[in-house]
Amino acid sequence: MENTINGIHHITAIAGNAKKNYDFYTRVLGLRLVKKTVNFDDPGTYHLYYGDGNGTPGSILTFFPWEGISAGRRGARQVTEIGYSVPEGSLDFWLKRFEDNNVIYNKPAEKFGEQYLTFLDPDGLKFELIVPKAADNRTPWETAEVTAANATKGFHSITITSNKIEATAKILTDVLGYRLLEQHVNRYRFVTDAVENAAIVDLVEVPGEVAGHVAGGSVHHVAFRVPNEKVLMEYREKIAKLGLHITDKIDRNYFYSLYFREPGGVLFEIATDNPGFAVDEPVELLGTGLKLPAQHEHLRGELEKALPSLI
Repeated sequence: MENTINGIHHITAIAGNAKKNYDFYTRVLGLRLVKKTVNFDDPGTYHLYYGDGNGTPGSILTFFPWEGISAGRRGARQVTEIGYSVPEGSLDFWLKRFEDNNVIYNKPAEKFGEQYLTFLDPDGLKFELIVPKAADNRTPWETAEVTAANATKGFHSITITSNKIEATAKILTDVLGYRLLEQHVNRYRFVTDAVENAAIVDLVEVPGEVAGHVAGGSVHHVAFRVPNEKVLMEYREKIAKLGLHITDKIDRNYFYSLYFREPGGVLFEIATDNPGFAVDEPVELLGTGLKLPAQHEHLRGELEKALPSLI
């Protein structure tokens, strides 16, 4: 089978207050809300999708906002950092914006020859805004306050922290088609050549690190991208042959998914490009209506009353 993982599809995390989450990602970061739906397994909770103007895989960050959830703890066996690509010369803009909006951040630094700025969202989820070495030609979503000169382009990378990276690295290289690009001290950078962007996974090895606790401000899972269901099921067969438990194909309305936990403890998903976020509302109206899966449509009246207002 050809190496047809096309980088990161989406990243799903856990938040607390839905309105704070919506305000931070749409106003402060300037992302587009591309889908307002519910957690299919817990329909009393939103599932909010943010991304670029078209909801392009590789730009999609999603949240389950559970009001009152306890704070998570970063540590081993977790995705500990999410990297967004930003334009050259934009970090000063973001420093001022974070200062003006009381966002916790660190001074810019550099790794693997790329400048980056670390910050935390309102729930403590850790991000990096990264100026990539190679030009990122993706078209960003713009707002009145966050224009194309500074806007995020989509994902650059994720970082996984592990006590021992060997087994996770083997999944990346032998199953998902990544290769080791470079190493600095205990950080190992893996990349896929299948796509230009959202193509990097960093593994950080910290033998003595305590396992993290997934809760508020934590990444729940990371999804890798495939073009269609045929390729998806080829990966299912390949992963099952390794003796790893992998789910059956699940219809998430906007993509089809498989889930498995890699040996290092992180929940991985493989998700298709099809059918996409315009399947139930036109691109120009993405994120404007509450969209429910067929199995929960009978709850619409109840959910519209119970779900909190985002505005």
